[in-house]
Amino acid sequence: MPNALRVAVIGSGPAGIYAADALVKSDAEVTVDILERDPAPYGLIRYGVAPDHPRIKEIVKALRKTLSNPQIRFLGNVAYGTDLKLDDLRQFYDAVVFATGARTDRALDIPGVDLPGSHGAADFVSWYDGHPDVPREWPLTAESVAVLGAGNVALDVARVLAKTADELSTTEISDNVYEGLAANRAKDVHVFARRGPAQVKFTPMELRELGHSPNVDVIVHPEGFELDEGSMEAIRASKSVKLVVDRLQNYVASEPAGKPHRLHIHFCESPTEILGDSCVTGLRTERTELTGDGNVRGTATYTDWDVQAVYRAVGYLSSPLADVPFDHRAGVVPNDGGRVLDLDGDALPGAYVTGWIKRGPVGLIGHTKSDAAETVAKLLEDATTLAAPEHADPDAVTAHLAGRGVAYTTWAGWEKLDAHEVALGEAEGRERKKVVAREDMVGICTD
Repeated sequence: MPNALRVAVIGSGPAGIYAADALVKSDAEVTVDILERDPAPYGLIRYGVAPDHPRIKEIVKALRKTLSNPQIRFLGNVAYGTDLKLDDLRQFYDAVVFATGARTDRALDIPGVDLPGSHGAADFVSWYDGHPDVPREWPLTAESVAVLGAGNVALDVARVLAKTADELSTTEISDNVYEGLAANRAKDVHVFARRGPAQVKFTPMELRELGHSPNVDVIVHPEGFELDEGSMEAIRASKSVKLVVDRLQNYVASEPAGKPHRLHIHFCESPTEILGDSCVTGLRTERTELTGDGNVRGTATYTDWDVQAVYRAVGYLSSPLADVPFDHRAGVVPNDGGRVLDLDGDALPGAYVTGWIKRGPVGLIGHTKSDAAETVAKLLEDATTLAAPEHADPDAVTAHLAGRGVAYTTWAGWEKLDAHEVALGEAEGRERKKVVAREDMVGICTD
């Protein structure tokens, strides 16, 4: 390979950072620019993990080490499709790896889904995690709330809604989030799962931590708590499933302690309609029954629940990318092992994907590492056939951004912001306090 490969990675979450790490650890001579639309790195680790889960954020230590590699350059506050398009990137890089993840909510096709008071979980998560592009206020006037979904995001949303603001005041939440949660009127938070306890996607750790709040009773309702032969097979086949079911059974058997807030979990209840005329006034569900193969069927038995807000945590969805093919049904970029495919099924030269934009929003963070390795292997196989960029000098792309008036941030800038947030937190006896406004973040990074 006569010249060092120049690769752009779009997205600085785990998927993008793992791809960059695999590239610089390969036998190829390569430099990587990670382009991120947010001023700060880490993607959903920063803006998708609940603030009371600091252990999950421990992964940042490993990601930080990768981003500190001199062969990797971080350029934040750069929006793909607006500040740079694919043709622009081809002027500066041999290849582009898209690792943009999934940040929007998958649609739920039931009546009433667009009523005021019906919220996407991803939007709520972005609010309480202090994403710069969402409103600073959130309506928390409902006393009884429904959360639809049976994954960790549903539990995160339910737990944040059920806890008091003071319980979260030791975390990295910003002032506006604390003030919003302090005004939260929710007393009962109901989580509805369409299937049974052996089919949920909760992790044992998430479920165990539900019971740690001094202000929240966890109530798992016995109605719909079904274990058929398919469920028993799942329990026998997976230690994780067994731990989840055991913990849920413990909750079923325990008596509420009379705490001021209650988090209810209901199984075999499928949402069929969000009720209300001008706003949410209730939720209608249909009781389901297990069919022995992990699926359920409806029983035509319906229940109306008195709730004033609904949070839909039925899955994340990736967004289309400018100048890149997109499968709207699957919510992914069509690809073969990471090589982007055009509408005819042929490889799009120099374009690759990894992470959730490649395979959909499934699996834990650790799965992303092997996914990145596969994509990088394809890229390196293609290295000798890639078209060389017209402007391979690393300064060319930053000059281009500056010429367009893009106030990009750098790794050194992020370290300034990081230290600033840590100092804000230390002043209040906590590890960190987030800066939320984009202009403030950029200002601190570029000062």
